[in-house]
Amino acid sequence: MAAADTEDNLNGEAEHPGAPFHGEENHLMEIGQEGNIQGNEEFLGSQAEYDEEEEERKYYRRKRLGVGKNVLGASVGCMIIYSVYMGLLQMQLILHYDETYRDVKYGNLGLEDIDHKMLIGINVTPVIGLLYTPVLIRFLGTKWMMFLASGIYALFVSTNYWERYYTLVPSAVAIGVAIVPLWASLGNYITRMAQQYYEYVNYKEEHVQEQKKLPKGASHQYVIVFQAVFYSIFHLSFVFAEFPMRFFIHGLLQKYDHTLFHVQDCGANSTGILMGFNNTVLKSLPRSLLLIQVESILMGAAFLAMIIFLVVCGAAYRPTEEIDLRSIGWGNIFQLPFKHLRDYRLRLLCPFFIYSGLETLFAISGLTLSYGVCTVGLEWLWLLVGVYGLSCSLFSLLSLSLLRLPRWATLVAGAAVHGLLLLVLLWWCPRPKTPGLLAPLLVLTALWGLGSALNKTGLSSLLGMLYEDKERLDFVYTIYHWWQAIAIFIVYLWSGLPMRAKLSILLVTLILSCVCYWLMEQRQAKKIPARIPRIPRPRHKVKGYRYLEEDNSDESESDSEKSDEEEEDEEHEGEEGGEIREDVGGDAGSQGSDSPRARMGGARDRRRQKDEGVGHEE
Repeated sequence: MAAADTEDNLNGEAEHPGAPFHGEENHLMEIGQEGNIQGNEEFLGSQAEYDEEEEERKYYRRKRLGVGKNVLGASVGCMIIYSVYMGLLQMQLILHYDETYRDVKYGNLGLEDIDHKMLIGINVTPVIGLLYTPVLIRFLGTKWMMFLASGIYALFVSTNYWERYYTLVPSAVAIGVAIVPLWASLGNYITRMAQQYYEYVNYKEEHVQEQKKLPKGASHQYVIVFQAVFYSIFHLSFVFAEFPMRFFIHGLLQKYDHTLFHVQDCGANSTGILMGFNNTVLKSLPRSLLLIQVESILMGAAFLAMIIFLVVCGAAYRPTEEIDLRSIGWGNIFQLPFKHLRDYRLRLLCPFFIYSGLETLFAISGLTLSYGVCTVGLEWLWLLVGVYGLSCSLFSLLSLSLLRLPRWATLVAGAAVHGLLLLVLLWWCPRPKTPGLLAPLLVLTALWGLGSALNKTGLSSLLGMLYEDKERLDFVYTIYHWWQAIAIFIVYLWSGLPMRAKLSILLVTLILSCVCYWLMEQRQAKKIPARIPRIPRPRHKVKGYRYLEEDNSDESESDSEKSDEEEEDEEHEGEEGGEIREDVGGDAGSQGSDSPRARMGGARDRRRQKDEGVGHEE
């Protein structure tokens, strides 16, 4: 038998002389696999050690840096554009006030009447801002609204090359139109960046990965920090706005004994604004070429601000989210600010919104003019306004204390500072032509800047914290800055009132604001639900270039109604008991993670499963 097996093996080898033994075959396969691995490593090179977790960490670090870039870009852009606007307006009003300048440069053109109508356009037009701001934001989006508004401010600068009625007045009206949309977009932009920064820091959290609603209070610290940074940079605009005054007009101004020669009363005893102020405030007229050079520098700064908004500032929302907002009907967009006023929190904060506008305009037109210029002369106006802006900028950082203190701390502290100062101003009546009072005036101005900084940062941070779970805050900040525009209009109307009447109005408004805010906090502590309108969302029946859905001719009306009810149940899942949300309309877009595509996809899946079940039964 053994001899036969050996013979068979030899015969097999003779038939297949090239066939290797099984051991050799396995050895050759192992060598081939090792060769393939080495070849892949050489091909991949450095990518062979790819660390997915490290790359993800680097990606979100770049995202966080991008958010910081956006906040700084919006802050610097707004600071530059307001430096240009306020500096040019101040220079223009001083030059046009001088009687000799008007007669020599423009003759019978009527610059006083032009300036009067220009101020009407700036101060009165924002009163109707609540009507058109939502429409502009719907059509342009947040970033492009900021860019367009900065372009309107640049247009105002360009019209000063040719000062005529048909150039200055329309550009002033355009600025009045742009004020409320600009500030509503800025407030929403900064708050949105805070929400994005939280998501990029906590990208590993489950609720972030699944794009669910953020936990209550999650983004508060970032809202506080970003609002403090924004106002700290923006308030420097009051400092830079005095550069034309200090380096261009200051050497041309008459001394205080000439400009204040007929002034009788200052401070609390005064009426109107600088009654008896001399009509000639310039020692010599500025050269036309020098005026063109200054305006060209301001024009270049305005263009720089536009470029910053366009290039440096990233989009606040994804393109699909902006499209979702544009899918909202015009009627629903128009109603949204009024719907938000149903919320008792916004209604009770309205007095504070009004006071915020009153105190800023009083600092510029009342404190610095009726107390400052009336006492020490026009040549020190640049220092008074500069100290106010620098004080606001530095003390805006005090709002960072909200990271450790309750949210009412800054608002109450700012109100206390302003309340004490108003009582002092009601009593103080400085004598005209007293330059020795410059130091006390600078202290008063700096303290008023402290209260203004705490007021502005406190209100903006408070809105960001109260409405942290809202998809868009454009409409909330629209209400805030619309009430500020109403306050600006009130200040324009009261310009002829006695100073004690103005101070009394400010004090009453401040007390009313504190009482209303205390009532709001009491209701919040009792967890009284607030009516918050939800931005309307598209139903699965909506058809459009993004929401086209296959028709199901076999679907009955009862099935359709059932699916609608299921979607409504899904909308109200996860909502906290302290808030009552309501839809504003039917045809609309959604924001953020709760996308309409996902919701309609769920409806289609349910119908598909239902159709498959029917098919199996058949």
